[in-house]
Amino acid sequence: MIRILVDSGSEYLPEEAQAKGIEVLPIVTNVGGNDYRDGIDLGRDEFFELLEETGLFPTTSQITPHTFAEKFKEARDAGDEVIALILSSALSGTYQNACTARAMLGNEGIYVIDSLTATYPISILANYAAQLRDEGWAAKDIAEAVEQLKGSVKVIAMVDTLEYLQRGGRIPKAAAKIGEAAKLKPVISVTEKGDLSMVGACLGRKRAFDTIMKHLNSIEIDERFPVYAIYSYGTKNCERLEVRLAEAGISVTQRRQIGYVIGSHIGPHACGVVYVEKKPEKGGIKSFFKN
Repeated sequence: MIRILVDSGSEYLPEEAQAKGIEVLPIVTNVGGNDYRDGIDLGRDEFFELLEETGLFPTTSQITPHTFAEKFKEARDAGDEVIALILSSALSGTYQNACTARAMLGNEGIYVIDSLTATYPISILANYAAQLRDEGWAAKDIAEAVEQLKGSVKVIAMVDTLEYLQRGGRIPKAAAKIGEAAKLKPVISVTEKGDLSMVGACLGRKRAFDTIMKHLNSIEIDERFPVYAIYSYGTKNCERLEVRLAEAGISVTQRRQIGYVIGSHIGPHACGVVYVEKKPEKGGIKSFFKN
């Protein structure tokens, strides 16, 4: 059997992962000395409400090599192979910890993939891997197909407040204060190297949405894959963005909520789009889904 393993930076809720035959290891988020596991200890709305009510800044902890080693050994002892899809190495040390665990046990039958992305792009990749597994693909071939696809799975989003980017060390405090006073709305994406990139700092939400739409209109979306409208807390901005997407003829498959891990760094009222960019196929990817 092939086990597919992700961390909670992939945004799966427990029931969603179970339905796909995917196992989620939690990246624990700490608020005020209390640890929370995404979708288990607090609902996502409750988590963001906690941040707003307390004014506390959350911190996240990496999954340890020991935890990965236990999971990898459990699979090996059962005669299973493992494909582990991990939050971008540029955003977390969790990927390196997974590699350390694999080295401790030996590499055979353990495929650790640096997703070089975050949030729902990881779930698209994991769902794809699960589909290939269910179609009977070998673990090595699935890992290669995911590696080939991952550079095409994209996210672009508007951040509604600069506070969380500043407190997380992404922007200087003085710049955040000036930006908040000017009502700047950053538009961010994930680079090919897996780090956050500022696409633009826009005066107001409308211009931020204009920036997102300009980007989406400059590329071709692969309609064989889902398009997600995503939000952190509060759907109003996401609903406004969905109107713009519909006007541009972009069909949204689902609206999905961002969880603790990424939400801790971008704060409430953020929204964006997750999609697969259509690129020339190089072979190897021959099965597509939309769910």
